[in-house]
Amino acid sequence: MQSWTDTLRFAFQPVVNLITGGVAGLEILARPESGDILAEARRDPELDGRLAVAAVRTAARRETLLPLHVNVFAGTLADLGGLTPLHDAVRAVGRLPWEVTVDVVPPYTHVPQRALLEAVGALREQGFRISADGVGDGDVPLRLLVDLAPDLVKLDPSLLARPAAVRAMRMWCEETGALLGVEGVETELQCAAALSAGAQLAQGMLFAPPARLPVAEVYVPPRTPGPLPVPRSGPSVREFVRPAALLPAVASAGQVRALLTGSPEVSGVLLVDRAGVPVRSVHRSRFLLSMSGRYGHALYADRPAAKLGDPPRTVGIDATAWEVLDVVAVGDRDRTSDDVAVVDRLGRCVGVVRLADLVRALAESRVEEAVGLNPLTRLPGSDAITSEVDRRIAEGRGFALSWLDVDHFKQVNDGAGFAAGDELIRSVGGALQVAASGSTRVGHIGGDDFLVLADPEGLDPLAVSVLDASWSAGGRPVTLSLATVLCPPGSVADHRQAAACLAPLKKAAKSLRGASWVVGRAGYSGQEVRRGSPVAAEAVGAEPGVG
Repeated sequence: MQSWTDTLRFAFQPVVNLITGGVAGLEILARPESGDILAEARRDPELDGRLAVAAVRTAARRETLLPLHVNVFAGTLADLGGLTPLHDAVRAVGRLPWEVTVDVVPPYTHVPQRALLEAVGALREQGFRISADGVGDGDVPLRLLVDLAPDLVKLDPSLLARPAAVRAMRMWCEETGALLGVEGVETELQCAAALSAGAQLAQGMLFAPPARLPVAEVYVPPRTPGPLPVPRSGPSVREFVRPAALLPAVASAGQVRALLTGSPEVSGVLLVDRAGVPVRSVHRSRFLLSMSGRYGHALYADRPAAKLGDPPRTVGIDATAWEVLDVVAVGDRDRTSDDVAVVDRLGRCVGVVRLADLVRALAESRVEEAVGLNPLTRLPGSDAITSEVDRRIAEGRGFALSWLDVDHFKQVNDGAGFAAGDELIRSVGGALQVAASGSTRVGHIGGDDFLVLADPEGLDPLAVSVLDASWSAGGRPVTLSLATVLCPPGSVADHRQAAACLAPLKKAAKSLRGASWVVGRAGYSGQEVRRGSPVAAEAVGAEPGVG
């Protein structure tokens, strides 16, 4: 009688890091030669569990060092209360549980949520990482997704046509510490959309098709210029994590040598204890130099590799790229090329980061930032402000967007000269920077026009400090006009709509005499005049009490 294992084969598809261009892991996909075993596994939790075990054993026979992604139906986890056989299989083939990500696959309908969450908790206790698969086209409730707290969220490619949704999910991932990936990427256009929306990982036919043998070489389209959405404090180390080559702390120098000579892409080996905590770091070049010296092999081959290693350099998974540079900067200069181990909250190694990846990304971000700065004031342009507006909209936050300019600036330039006009613009820009605090962002969008993005409650002190100041150019007194639109959560869809609401308020502010300030609210036609005297009352059309 033929067994289901007789006709079952597995294929491997790379999970690609879009930032480094390297392979971050391999998803193992069941490929039966006949029948629909996945449909059977969906109905039979025991079969689904055996499929996961078989996937891990198949990967071990292919001798891959890359982290693995194993698919398991949500209903299987809830029914079996975890996957103890999977944990046993991972240990039996010499892998560590934190090198395996369990992709929790839909459907979720009719799956007992409490049982599912308890099973996921048990997997985490064993050391496995959790991915929520098929988000966007599956049936995972948002509340359940929050409770699952996955380490990785895999989006359906259909969401790439809705970039606002992808950006919103990226913001959620940043808040929860998860990575964001996109499945089924087939075109360079989709890849560019995933990158610009903030995805860090991706997989699909564009990079490499599923294959019987694991591949580490993939095609990644060259990235087009343009800023990536990154946290204000700097890019997260999560974006640059590469797979780590791990061996037990008691491994011999001969074992390390065999791994390094058989894997030329590996730059170093981390020796970890039974819990997966790095205890020594073995650098490829220094190690092989010691082994290749006179009597090196005879002296070291059977001795513990730890004797040829160094104390590991580690950073937490929540660190930023700048914090990694701080770690590299401390200590022996000969170790600046060493990989830095990235550890989770329990100290277990989840991968490594390379200095070259960080320096390249930080340099690109600095160049992109510099390109966007106004050469006169060194303030960012409109792109930086509008991107932050969209970010706050995606996060469901209210904000105040203001437009400030100099009254009759052409006359200032004509009367006092362009040098005096430039000095005035620099002074106004400097005053706005000094007055800005907390989350307030200031941009110079050209000429005498400035944008200010602030929390509604933080706007008054800035407006007062700038409007109450005495401004002049070439000895001529000058006044400023300020227009503000208050945007409560949900009142505008994007920065374009916010700008459209701001335009009539600017016109109203310019119609007033002296330093002026007009405030309105998105979705309302009324205006509140907080500063300035009307030239003619009927021309202002102010409606007090708004804002």
